[in-house]
Amino acid sequence: MVHQTMNTRISRAPRASSKSKVMTVFSRATHTAAIIAFAWLLASCATAPPPLSAPPASPPPVAGAPRPVEGASLPPRTQGKSRWVPVAWSELPGFESDTLFEAWNAWLKSCERPAPAFAPLCGEVRRLSIASAGEQRAWMVSRLQPYRVETPQGAADGLLTSYYEPVFKASRQSGNGYTVPLYQLPVGLASRKPWYTRQEIDTLPEAQAALRGREIAFMADAIDVLMLHIQGSGRLQLTEADGSQRTVRVAFAGSNERPYRSVNQWLLEQGVTRINPWPDATKAWVAQNPQRLPQLLWSNPRYIFFREEALREQDAFYGPRGAQGVPLTPGRSIAVDRESIPYGTPVWLASRGPAADLQKLVMAQDTGSAIVGAVRADYFAGTGPEAGLLAARVNQPLRLWALWPK
Repeated sequence: MVHQTMNTRISRAPRASSKSKVMTVFSRATHTAAIIAFAWLLASCATAPPPLSAPPASPPPVAGAPRPVEGASLPPRTQGKSRWVPVAWSELPGFESDTLFEAWNAWLKSCERPAPAFAPLCGEVRRLSIASAGEQRAWMVSRLQPYRVETPQGAADGLLTSYYEPVFKASRQSGNGYTVPLYQLPVGLASRKPWYTRQEIDTLPEAQAALRGREIAFMADAIDVLMLHIQGSGRLQLTEADGSQRTVRVAFAGSNERPYRSVNQWLLEQGVTRINPWPDATKAWVAQNPQRLPQLLWSNPRYIFFREEALREQDAFYGPRGAQGVPLTPGRSIAVDRESIPYGTPVWLASRGPAADLQKLVMAQDTGSAIVGAVRADYFAGTGPEAGLLAARVNQPLRLWALWPK
């Protein structure tokens, strides 16, 4: 974890002082007029008002007293499950060195569906998309107030994990090794909540009847399908019925509203000692224990349904749409607990661990069933195998600062 302390600077107030100078003139005069004049002078001095006293000197500042920081006069904010504490910009590690234009792309996406608090700023955000990083930074300082995100009990340290968009081969038709289906939302889902468990979907005739004809495509490996369920979206290099090839995206459409259970945790409970790297270690275990594959899959009762989306060339750089309803930006979008940080909020993220050293501006644009709590985030690593390797390794300490309009 990166910490930055703010330098203090003490300036002493000048002491107030006053000077007086009394001059007494004595002269001898023998002339009557001089004596009368002198007497008049004495009478005048006796009735004159006393001189004004100097204001009391200000007490010198206490040595070592901290300099007041911007936002210090603001009270903490209660934001659902979290407590936001106003801080100075100097508390944000790496703020002066981040490549802000990368985050600006994600911010522009948020402005397609802005949160009410940020909608008035979106015109300025768009105009600043071609500005320098220094200009963007100066604008942020003038328009936003950073708040350190804490638990209601005051804990500022949390957990960062990561997710990505996997890419798999698939077939529009079942056969030739492609036998594991991906389903659209089933008929009757809304009338039965929670819906059937993963085991019931695989075994009960009534669940299978509700899904008949709802297949989007078929994949070859049940663990890859499970991974797609865990990530919530992905790209399919799809072979159509006529043999043509194209790439499509399958995005999260809904779930059976059952709790998520970790397959890795189940493997540990079975006495398996090597569960990483995921999914290779899991596939190796399944190859040695093929008869136990159903048990492994059914250990996670949560089941995900998808919708197919065309993948246009201009969309290729971005990930799937997050819970905010805008496409995710690799390295600049995070999933959060929406009861702690509202969607569309710019967030400063700091996390140091063996997988990554991150100090950067990100946007809260997504959520996940396992992303719960005040200081909790899931970092969108991008698309494909390289992003998957990073996502599998990130599990490290986290601090967050919400940047809120002044």
